[in-house]
Amino acid sequence: MTARHVLQQADITRALTRISHEILESNRGSAGLVILGIPTRGVTIATRLGAILNSIEPGTVSVGALDVTMYRDDLSRNPTRAPSPTNIPDGGIDGKTVVLVDDVLYSGRTIRSALDALNDLGRPRAVRLAVLVDRGHRELPIRADFVGKNLPTSTSERIMVRLSEIDGVDEVTIE
Repeated sequence: MTARHVLQQADITRALTRISHEILESNRGSAGLVILGIPTRGVTIATRLGAILNSIEPGTVSVGALDVTMYRDDLSRNPTRAPSPTNIPDGGIDGKTVVLVDDVLYSGRTIRSALDALNDLGRPRAVRLAVLVDRGHRELPIRADFVGKNLPTSTSERIMVRLSEIDGVDEVTIE
């Protein structure tokens, strides 16, 4: 099976820069903004978004991680998932605009789990969703507010997001 490259490092950087500007525009600045990445690659993408946002409006955006493992509805089928730490920035999420960040939006089940996890942590003013890739095939009525790339795929194809911090290379492929 051959992989088809759809995004390279420059494309990913450009997409994240665009998403950062869209987040700031949508939020009318960075006040009250909290970025939470969903492990594993969502945390890396959230960290990059936070760095871009803080370079535009220095030191005003908080970044953290939100583990959704124990909220998933597929634990009985995939019991080997290891929980990652949840790291909520100082000041919490109450009354804030929380941007959930993930690498690929597919069925919507991970995001449903993230919404359940957020509910246990506090009450944000608003929740938005940013993804690097939206591949379609939703099973739940969830859509991303900020999308790096829409990649219509068949259900037999697999989207692979590789990031230099984890995988040594920045690329998105369809396999």
